[in-house]
Amino acid sequence: MNPVEPLAAPQRQHLRYLLEQGLPLASRPYRVLAERIGAGEDEVLEQVRRWDEDGLFRRFGVILHHRALGYTANAMLVLDVADAEVDAVGRALAHETIVSLCYRRPRRLPMWPYNLFCMIHGRERGEVERQIEALLERHALRQTPHRWLFSLRAYKQCGGRYTAPPADLERRHG
Repeated sequence: MNPVEPLAAPQRQHLRYLLEQGLPLASRPYRVLAERIGAGEDEVLEQVRRWDEDGLFRRFGVILHHRALGYTANAMLVLDVADAEVDAVGRALAHETIVSLCYRRPRRLPMWPYNLFCMIHGRERGEVERQIEALLERHALRQTPHRWLFSLRAYKQCGGRYTAPPADLERRHG
């Protein structure tokens, strides 16, 4: 078996960029990616394997459009948790299956006292409200200052983008 040649730096950058956009829906998605970066499928698979071994990927998965599945109500629960408790509360809320995002942010006093944010999705507003009430009760947070903010319209939703488009792509498509 011949060793697989490593990808050149511009090909690696291009591949990272393409992977952040999501795998193409094709029977051989890595072959499609290889064609796009001017490499062989084996080279792309080897690079993905290396990145995985290096811990670059948290996970590889399918992203579903929750609205298309009927999950049209979502709310951001914001809480003002004491600084000494916020990490423990954040970890506890992050383990809840109904919480899809949970993160700490700095307060912006005096206008915005909240430092813990959780996103909760449901099929209808009442369901989400009941989930939030139960969550607050389970974690003894009912007396913690909080609000929930329902989304009115989605303008964009995608995974994180960390790799700039390769320069030659910008020239061709920018």
